[in-house]
Amino acid sequence: MSLKPLFKEIGKIAERDEGALDLLKKRILAAAAVVLFFFAILTLRLWSLQITNGEEYAKRAYGNRVRVRQVAPPRGHVLDRFGREIVTNRPTFNAVLIQEDSYDLDDVLKRLAPVLDMDVSELWEKIREASGNPRYLPVRLKEDIDWNTLAYLENHNHEFPGIRTEVQPVRMYHYDNLAANVIGYLGSISKKELKKADRDIYSGGDIIGKKGIEKLRESDLRGEKGRSYSEVNAKGFEQKLLKSIEPLPGREIRLTLDVDLQQIAESYMEAGEKSGAVVALEVNTGRVLAAVSTPSIQIKDFIGGISVKKWKALLDNPKHPLINKVVQATYPPGSTYKMVTALAGLATGVIDENTILYCPGHYSFGNRIYRCWKHSGHGQVNLQKAIEESCDVYFYQVGLRAGVDSLAEFARKLGLGKKTGIEMEYEKNGLVPTKEWKRKNRKTKWQEGETLSVAIGQGFNLTSPLQICLMTATIANGGKVYRPQLVEQVIDPEGKIVENFSPEVVSEVKGLERYFKSIRKGMEGVVQGKHGTARRGRIKGLTIAGKTGTAQVVKIAQYRHLREENIPYKYRDHAWFTCYAPAENPEIAVTVLVEHGLHGGSAAGPVARAVLNQYFSGRLNNIDPGDEVSMKVIMSSGETVQ
Repeated sequence: MSLKPLFKEIGKIAERDEGALDLLKKRILAAAAVVLFFFAILTLRLWSLQITNGEEYAKRAYGNRVRVRQVAPPRGHVLDRFGREIVTNRPTFNAVLIQEDSYDLDDVLKRLAPVLDMDVSELWEKIREASGNPRYLPVRLKEDIDWNTLAYLENHNHEFPGIRTEVQPVRMYHYDNLAANVIGYLGSISKKELKKADRDIYSGGDIIGKKGIEKLRESDLRGEKGRSYSEVNAKGFEQKLLKSIEPLPGREIRLTLDVDLQQIAESYMEAGEKSGAVVALEVNTGRVLAAVSTPSIQIKDFIGGISVKKWKALLDNPKHPLINKVVQATYPPGSTYKMVTALAGLATGVIDENTILYCPGHYSFGNRIYRCWKHSGHGQVNLQKAIEESCDVYFYQVGLRAGVDSLAEFARKLGLGKKTGIEMEYEKNGLVPTKEWKRKNRKTKWQEGETLSVAIGQGFNLTSPLQICLMTATIANGGKVYRPQLVEQVIDPEGKIVENFSPEVVSEVKGLERYFKSIRKGMEGVVQGKHGTARRGRIKGLTIAGKTGTAQVVKIAQYRHLREENIPYKYRDHAWFTCYAPAENPEIAVTVLVEHGLHGGSAAGPVARAVLNQYFSGRLNNIDPGDEVSMKVIMSSGETVQ
């Protein structure tokens, strides 16, 4: 288009009116300025979009088109000492929410709740727990959904915007609840745990170890997450997989436990609905071969999250299945403590192996009569007979001569009154009383009459089943206190051993081998002797040394003359039996505690005998690992022994 006519017109106007020309020029300049201003804004905006924030907007655009998902890694397997699988994994399906793909969430959750058989409030709680996560990360609403639920969600996914299903590995327990107190269980990470966790590793809704080895070895078992990149449409539905990074499985944990020993111990405890604990240790290494706490939790109840009803039932159970009684419960040690009293007496020189004390069935001290469990008395008693027949009167006098502080000294040397260091959470110290302890904690002076109670494992004494087993192993091996260990090996996904078991001696009692030998001789008589309190627990072809114990729960006069079976359960005495074998060359120590079991020989002894039977069954042809007939005889004998 030619501009000549325009300039001619301008020239004519200029000739007519020079003022009008100035006005026109100003208008043209103003219009040009406006155009330049808007052009500058457009240029700056394009600069911002493409240069300054180009990378960020590119990511957003990519995010609208590409969905990034975390892929949960398979947790490491848990095996026994021989490589038998205790816990592995299986694939499971979860219902999840992608928040950025969802709209009208309240309506979606109301319709989804009955499909998942959950309350709407539970679903909202799951979402609130994951509130700190990016909206593109899935929120697990329910884990391990069944096939019918999975099929319904897949066929009606258009009715539930933002609701998807994902595949995740979940724990498979090959022996049901075997060693549940040791292995523990999994659960969704809590807000409190998430605050302390490494956010590069964990996010809301992740599954982590909550108890036992699953918790204590979380860093080994968890593995590393993978990633998948998928193209999605405008409604958030995946169209194709663009790229994936495979997850790295967790490390394999090989425990020191022996499945066979664990099974036999659990079966004998559960058969009689016994509440208590069983511990088996390798005498010369500290390996834990069995660690049983009954009643056991039903570990499968925790897969996908335990229900409120079942959790409340566990909390209200008077036998406390949530407590690992191996280390988290403490009891008076009863007559199992008499080995401590014997060692203190021998080491301090107040008695020797041949010292004879008389037992008429009672002992007078001050204005009290302290009775022996055998009311007719044991007569003339030396150390071996005192241990073999568990004479209270003998140990009253030895304890009184040695003094409570000497008893405490040697109790600690044998591993009592302090944590063993085993890889179990919330282990208790127990209690070894002294004069100073009573002055500080009870604000009163120690009474010598209290020493008599302590000398036979009553009074203020408190021990865990693991501590008694460790004490027994220490006596058997001549004074070495090992740290009990549960993990044999840790193996990475490539098969490389990254951690290997090594025996660890925590302390050693030196210079007392002569006294240990005398105590071991007495313990051998407990099982092998003619009048031993555990003589019905003998195994043909195997020499067993042990000690029974009855731990008084409460002394109530109104129950004194009742038959034992008529005493209310919660007031019955606890039953102990601890032993090692073979007596001539000790390999294994076994301790059994039966809560309110009354007598160690009849309640706890058969369980220990079954464990020993199983342990030695492959080497002694005359031992039947089942031996059910003799077991029934022992359990029904009802013999009153300490």
